[in-house]
Amino acid sequence: MLTDPKPDAPSWRSPSQINNARSFVLMSCGVLLGLVLAGYSLFTARSASTLIVPAEDVALVNQQPVSRADFTALLQTLYGVDWSHATKEQRRKVLQDMIREELFVQRGKELDVASTDPDVRGALVNAVELEIAENAITTQPSEAALRRYYAAHQDRYVSEGIMRVKDWVFPAASLAQLPSAAGALKSAIRDPQALARLDGRDSGRTKGDEFYFAAKIHLGDELFAGARDLSEGAISAPIRMADGIHVLEMEKNRHPVPFDFAAARAQVSTDYRNQAIERSKAGGESFLRKRANVLVADDLR
Repeated sequence: MLTDPKPDAPSWRSPSQINNARSFVLMSCGVLLGLVLAGYSLFTARSASTLIVPAEDVALVNQQPVSRADFTALLQTLYGVDWSHATKEQRRKVLQDMIREELFVQRGKELDVASTDPDVRGALVNAVELEIAENAITTQPSEAALRRYYAAHQDRYVSEGIMRVKDWVFPAASLAQLPSAAGALKSAIRDPQALARLDGRDSGRTKGDEFYFAAKIHLGDELFAGARDLSEGAISAPIRMADGIHVLEMEKNRHPVPFDFAAARAQVSTDYRNQAIERSKAGGESFLRKRANVLVADDLR
């Protein structure tokens, strides 16, 4: 009994016939070729670049723009001329200087100079602080805001007080036998013989008329507190300190006088802006700290 022969297998080379093996091989070759091309592009491609310098720039240095506005400003600073009056040599010199600067800045970034050079780090900190505080620096406060600030800090806006005071100092040992030390001391500073008998002397801390802030520095907080409210010609109660007993004799005392808002306005505006700047800096620092991962050594926690 005769049987029909098996049909011929699909031909490898015949495009009109379906061949599973051929399809798989071609698909594998396509995938392999795609991977090779992708790898080549990945390791040889350069960053996107352009051969055209934008109108707002005078040059591109590694695709980083050199601003035309900065160029014009530097031209004016160095030579005192604008673009139209500058010579070709002046333009070339300024351009080459700016290109050199950009090249060195880029190299500095590659070397991470900012992490090691204290001057660069300081400049970066100042630049970031100015950027953070830009709004506070440029915003003009309203009149109402300035008046509220003035009212809340009125003690700052006063004339500088002036005083002329003598600081007499007596050794504590020489007063032990006095029946009334306070009365004796007050009398002694008006009587040269009694002053000498009690070994009293001028401490020399003050010299003639002094502003309040200088008198406070020279006398110290404790003695200045005893002198501030003395009227002219008055003598303080004895003040015991480590170097002896002090008696203050007030010769002149001009207390600070508050300025009205109109007289203090310029200083109020400056103080208001400075406070706003410091507040902006503090807010910026807080934001940076919150998003940063800061680890502190155990011995400094």
